Amino acid sequence: MIERDFDIPFIANLALREKQIQQNYRPVIAVHKWFARRPGTLFRGLILSELGPKPLRDIFYESNNFPGLRIADPFMGGGTPLLEANRVGCDVIGYDINPMSYWIVKQEIEHLDLEAYDEAAQELKRSLEKDIGRLYRTRCTICGNTDAHVKYFLWVKVKNCSGCGKSLDLFPGYLLAANVRHPKNVFVCSSCGELSEVADRSKPGKCGFCSSKLIEAGPARRNHCTCPHCGTVNSFPSPKSGPPEHRLFAIEYHCTKCKDKHSGRFFKKPDKQDMSFFQESESQLKKMRSKFVPHDEIPKGDETDRLHRWGYKRYSEMFNSRQLLGLEMSARLIFSISNERVKNALATNLSDLLRYQNMLCRYDAVVLKSLDIFSVHGFPVGLVQCESNLLGIMDAKKKICVGSGGWANIIEKFRKAKAYCDGPFEVRHDKGGKEIVPIKDEWIGDRLNGSALRGIDIQCSDAAATDIEAASLDAVFTDPPYFGNVQYAELMDFCYVWLRRLVGKSSPAFAEPSTRHPDELTGNENMGRDIGHFTTGLSKVFGRMAKALKPGRPLVFTYHHNDIEAYIPVAVAMLDAGLTCSASLPCPAEMGASIHISGTGSSIIDTVFVCRSTGVVPRQWLTETPAGVARLVRSDIEKLKRGGVTPSQGDIRCVTYGHLIRLAVWSLRKAWDKGKGTDDRMSAVEKWLERFGGWTEVRENLNGSKPASRKREPLMVREKAAAYGGKYAEVSF
Repeated sequence: MIERDFDIPFIANLALREKQIQQNYRPVIAVHKWFARRPGTLFRGLILSELGPKPLRDIFYESNNFPGLRIADPFMGGGTPLLEANRVGCDVIGYDINPMSYWIVKQEIEHLDLEAYDEAAQELKRSLEKDIGRLYRTRCTICGNTDAHVKYFLWVKVKNCSGCGKSLDLFPGYLLAANVRHPKNVFVCSSCGELSEVADRSKPGKCGFCSSKLIEAGPARRNHCTCPHCGTVNSFPSPKSGPPEHRLFAIEYHCTKCKDKHSGRFFKKPDKQDMSFFQESESQLKKMRSKFVPHDEIPKGDETDRLHRWGYKRYSEMFNSRQLLGLEMSARLIFSISNERVKNALATNLSDLLRYQNMLCRYDAVVLKSLDIFSVHGFPVGLVQCESNLLGIMDAKKKICVGSGGWANIIEKFRKAKAYCDGPFEVRHDKGGKEIVPIKDEWIGDRLNGSALRGIDIQCSDAAATDIEAASLDAVFTDPPYFGNVQYAELMDFCYVWLRRLVGKSSPAFAEPSTRHPDELTGNENMGRDIGHFTTGLSKVFGRMAKALKPGRPLVFTYHHNDIEAYIPVAVAMLDAGLTCSASLPCPAEMGASIHISGTGSSIIDTVFVCRSTGVVPRQWLTETPAGVARLVRSDIEKLKRGGVTPSQGDIRCVTYGHLIRLAVWSLRKAWDKGKGTDDRMSAVEKWLERFGGWTEVRENLNGSKPASRKREPLMVREKAAAYGGKYAEVSF
C-alpha cells in the first residue's frame, strides 16, 4: 500500500536524475513532444508500492506482472501513468479531451514493426535527399568543398524604415556565437555583415573585412529600432503589415572534408549560391499545388494573440518557403505508405519535426543549437530565427546526428523510443557509477511478438462524461492539469493542423479543426475559463473515477502550484467525490533548469495525493496545529535530502500546501455538502485554511519562531495513540 510502502528518498533520487535527461531514463517520451511529463520512475514507484508483494527497493529492478488489474488515467496527457501500468501487465483505460494527447499515447503504446519502420524511414530520407538535398549544401570557406552540409540557416527580421523606406535589420545584438563551445566569439559586422572571430568579447576590435568597429549591442530593443540611414525611430511589430519578413545573414555548417583539421564550428556569411538555393525553393513551392500545408486561420487565444500581434494570420505563415517545400514533400511520401502503423509512425515524426522546422525557432549563441518552438511553453517571437537542416546530418564515423531538428534526429529518437517499448530498462546508480538494468519480461504495447493482446482502451473524450462500470477499477493514477495559463491546446494546434491533413480522415479524433475545447481544464481569458470552471470540471472527473473504483482502491494524482488558491479546487474535488486524502507525499517532478521555469522561483516538487473511499491513515499525520504540520514538512525535507534533493523555499511551500489540503479534506469530509454552489464549497475550504493558520504560521514554526496559539481544528475524535498501536498507530476511515 502506497501510504506504508512508498519510499520517498529512493524515488526522489531516481526522479531527480530522470528529469535532468528524461529520454535517457524513459526513451518512449521521444515519440512526440508533450508538456510537463512527470517522471516514469515516480509512477512505477507508486504502482509497485500499491500492487507489489515486496518492499519497493526489492522489486523496482525486477520483472513485475499484474495481469487482469485495471488501471485508469482520466487526464492521460503524455501517457506516463498508462505506460507504466501497461508495462507491468495491467489493462489500461485512458481519457483526454485533447486529440493530440490521444494520438501521441496511441503511438507510444501500439506495437510497431521496427524493421518495417526502419525501411520506410530510410526510403523517406533517400527520396528527400535526391529531390531537395542540394538545398541544404554550401561551400566551405576553408577547404572549398561545395558539398558541406548546412546545420543552421540564421535569419534576422527586417522591416522598411517608415522614414526613408530602406530595409532595416532588427538585430537585438551582433554576437552570433560565444566562446563556450567554439574557440572564439563570432560577431556579425553591423556595417558589412561579414563574420569576424575575436578572442575578447569585451574588446572585439574591428571587422576583418571593412575595418568598422565591432559592437555587441544591436539597434533593436524594447520594440523600437533606429534607422542607421536616416535616424528615424521605428516601432515593431506591425500586425497590419502582415507576417514579418526575414533576411538570411549567417550559416553554421559541417564540412566532413576538413572537420578533423578544424578547431570548433564552421560559420560563414551566405554567398550567392546559398541565396540561389533559397530562391529555387521558392520557385519549386510556387509550382507545387500543396495538399498538406495548412492554411488554416490562427484562432484568437491567450498564446496565439502574440502571433497576431506579429502579423501572423495563418499557420502556413510561420514557415519559410524551403521549410514548406520539404514538409509538403515529406507528407506526400508518408501518405503513400500502405502499412498503416508505419504510416502513422512517420506522420507522428513529421508532426514532432515541426517543432524545429518553423520560423519561430531561435539560435542559442552559447550552446550553438536551435531552440525548438516549444522550448518555452508559449509562442516566443524572437528577432533572430534559426532554420534547421530538414534532412538532418549523420556523422558516418561516429554514427551520431550532427546538429538538431532534422529527419535524421527525429527518426533516431523515435526508433530508440519504440525499441525501449520492446525491451524496457531501468538505470541504477551505485557508488558513483551508472548501470543500465534490462527488465526481462516487461514490455510496453498492445502485443509483442505473438503475445496475447493486452487490454488497452485509449479514448479522445472527456472523462467527466464517460460511462465506466462501477467498482471496476483497481486504481486510478493521473497527473491532472493544474490551474494555470499554460495553453497546451493552443500550442498543440500548431502540430495538429498538419497531422489532421495527413491522417485525419482515418481517425474520428481529428474531426474538429482545432484541439481547443470549452471543457478544457486550464485558465483561459479568451474562453472565459476561471478557477470555478476548473473546480467544477475536476470535481466531475474525480466523482466518475471514485464510482468506478473498487472500495478502498486508490485515486492517486500529482499536483503543484505556487499559489494555495490553486489547491482549493483539488480539495473540493476530493470531497465532492466522497474520497479521503490518506497521504500527501513529495517527489521531484520538474527540472529546475527548464527554460520555462528557470529563475522564476517555481517549485520542482510535486505533491502526490493518495485518496481512498475507505482505508487507514497514520495517526501521526493527523496533526492539529501549524507546528505539527511544520514537523511533518521537516520530515519530508529530510527524506528528500536523503534522496539527493535540496528543496528550495518554493519546494517547501508546496510540500506544506500538500499537507494543509490533506488535513482540510480530513477535517471537512464528514459534514461536507456537495450540493452547495461551487463558490460556497471553495469558500469552505478557504475558511478552514485561514482558521488553521496556513503557510504563514507553518513557515514561522519552520523558522523556529513561536506564533500566537490559536484554537485547534477538530480533525478527529481524540483518542490515545496507544489504542491504535503506539508510534505506528493507524486511524481507520
